[in-house]
Amino acid sequence: MALVEVETFPNAMIAEMARARLAAEGIEAVLFDGGVASIGLGGLTPARLMVPEADEALAMRLLGEPD
Repeated sequence: MALVEVETFPNAMIAEMARARLAAEGIEAVLFDGGVASIGLGGLTPARLMVPEADEALAMRLLGEPD
């Protein structure tokens, strides 16, 4: 299963909220580099939200919708 990046976040907490939103819709997502973003270096290495390639379009649509 190939993972693709659907969004980046300078803050790990915001990235985790986006991951949880996708999980609530049945999309398994993981965060890459969240540890670095959580110590205030998100501008250098943002948290990357990754989903299976098959879920990319739906994940991007969900993330673009207002909460």
